[in-house]
This record gives sequence, structure tokens and C-alpha cells, in this order.
Amino acid sequence: MASFFSKLFGRSRGSETEAEPAAGKTENYADCLIRATPIREGAQFRLAGSIEKAMPDGATKTRNFIRADLFSSEQDAIDSALRKGRQIVDEQRAALFADEAQTRSV
Repeated sequence: MASFFSKLFGRSRGSETEAEPAAGKTENYADCLIRATPIREGAQFRLAGSIEKAMPDGATKTRNFIRADLFSSEQDAIDSALRKGRQIVDEQRAALFADEAQTRSV
């Protein structure tokens, strides 16, 4: 009976372990590597990814992004993550990697 109410109110143990990154795809764009890594949430996929850039000093900086968009198809989530990564690079080009942080969310 308790498991029925847990599932009814969204507290099932299955939902805690279902949010996991799915296999993704990478794309080179404007001296950056955009990596689509959609997150599986039940039967859907959340738009997520990262943007990496090799710096002149040899270090690699990473900018992660997760959005609220959910897709029923993993391929749709991958395509949208790559498109969103390109948009972030285009909009924030100069400021995206200007700070000292090795990794941060955008």
C-alpha cells in the first residue's frame, strides 16, 4: 500500500535511479567541441550537453548546459542539444571561456 502512494505522489525509488546520461554525439563548431549528452528520465530524454575548448596553455575548459526540454526520442534530444550548443557558442562567444573557471554551467 505504501508503494502505491509513493508512486502516486512521485516518490518511487525507480524515479531516483532513472535520471542517467544517455549515449551522445559530438560535433566540432567554432574551435569548440559540442557534446550532446541527453539525460534519460523515464521514457523521455532531457536536453543536456557540454561545450569544450582547448586553451592556449593546454588546459581544456568545459561549459555544461541542461535545459527543461524533454523529448520522446533520444535522437531528437541529441539534435536539439547540438543546436543549443551552437546557439550558446554564437551568443556568448567572447565571454563563454573568458573567466578562470575550468568547468561551470551556462
